[in-house]
Amino acid sequence: MLRIVTLNLNGIRSAVKKGLLPWMEAQQADVVCVQELKAQDGDLVDGMRACGGLTGHFHCAERKGYSGVGLYTRRTPDRVVPGLGIADIDAEGRYLQADFGNLSVVSLYLPSGSSSEERLAAKFRFLERFIPRLTELARSGRDVVICGDWNIAHKPIDLENWRSNQKNPGFLPEERAWVDGVIDVLGFVDVFRRIEPGGGQYTWWSNRGQAWAKNVGWRLDYQLATPRFAATATRVSIYKDQRFSDHAPLTIDYDYTLP
Repeated sequence: MLRIVTLNLNGIRSAVKKGLLPWMEAQQADVVCVQELKAQDGDLVDGMRACGGLTGHFHCAERKGYSGVGLYTRRTPDRVVPGLGIADIDAEGRYLQADFGNLSVVSLYLPSGSSSEERLAAKFRFLERFIPRLTELARSGRDVVICGDWNIAHKPIDLENWRSNQKNPGFLPEERAWVDGVIDVLGFVDVFRRIEPGGGQYTWWSNRGQAWAKNVGWRLDYQLATPRFAATATRVSIYKDQRFSDHAPLTIDYDYTLP
C-alpha cells in the first residue's frame, strides 16, 4: 500500500503548534504533500524538516510569510523538481515534484484569486501557463499524482452554497471549465470522486460565521492522477477530528508499490 496525504497548512509554524507533527507521525504515510508554508527555509527548524521517518523537501516563496510548498517522503526520491521554470510563478513557491521510479508526486498550490482583481488575473495566467506541464506529465507514460490546494471547486457538489458562489473566485465558470479540460481532455482522474460520489465532503471552511460547525465548506484539495495510477486507489478519507488549519487533510491509499 502507498499512502499519500495532502494538506494546506495555512502556515507551517501555526500548524505545528496545533499538533501537526504528532498527527503526521501517526499516519504512517509514504508521502505528505503540504502547501502554504508561509515560511522561509531558515524558519524551518529540525522538527519541521523531518518527522516520523519522513524527510521534508521544500520550495519556499521569496516573499516572507507567503505561499510555499513541501513534500515529506519516507523514501528518498530519485529526483526533486522545484518549480515550473517560470520566474514569477516559481518566486511564489507553488510547485514541487518528487520522482520515485515511474511515479511522480507533485505538491501544488494554485493561486486563490479571491483577494483582488489583480490576483484573479494572476490566477488565470497561472492556469494558462500550467497546462504545458500538465500536458507533459499526462503524456509522459509515467504514473503521476498531483496533490494540493487547487483553489477551485469543480462541481456544485463540491461546495455547500454553490448557487450564491457562481460569480466568486473558486467557482467561476472559467475556472471550472479549466478543470474540465484537465480531466476530460488531458485524462487526469479526480481520485476522491472515483471512490466517494457523495455530497457534504469538503476540505476547506471559511473562518467566518459558523462555517466549520455547520459544514458550510468547499472541496478545494484534490489528488488528480493519471488513469493507471488512479485505478489503484482503494480508500479515501478527509480527517476532521482535529484542526491544523482552515483546511482538512485528504488521505488516499493506493494499491501500489514503489520499486
